[in-house]
Amino acid sequence: MTSTVVMRALSGLHRALLTVSRGRFGGVLVGLPSLELVTVGRRSGRPRSSMLTAPVTLGDTLVVVASAGGNDAHPSWFLNLREHPQVRVAVAGGPRRPMRARVATPEEHERLWPQIVEALPNYARYQERTSRVIPVVLLEPVRGPR
Repeated sequence: MTSTVVMRALSGLHRALLTVSRGRFGGVLVGLPSLELVTVGRRSGRPRSSMLTAPVTLGDTLVVVASAGGNDAHPSWFLNLREHPQVRVAVAGGPRRPMRARVATPEEHERLWPQIVEALPNYARYQERTSRVIPVVLLEPVRGPR
């Protein structure tokens, strides 16, 4: 299983690469669009940044997977957004924009999971490693008043 320390270190290196290259490098990882997800810490109330990939996009909605590499515990970013669903997202090093996160319903999860595994087969292996159902999260744009 992937250690949290290793995952955080890789996330930091990825964020640095995007920043230094001004989005020219690191915008796509393993063939998937990368994104920076900024949540509010559920205990600290402070901004917390995580680098993720979006294996599926549904129009302006980004789908991310709380796999934690198949670890038995949910990743911190997932616990944070369950508590505070208002997040900010920067795709491929672009500007951060407000979005609302929500956990996919069981029906959505069932429909999306095959697409997720097709985009990155590692997700199937992550699910095999853990007894928890790996959550699928939809990051939906926040629409202003019309």
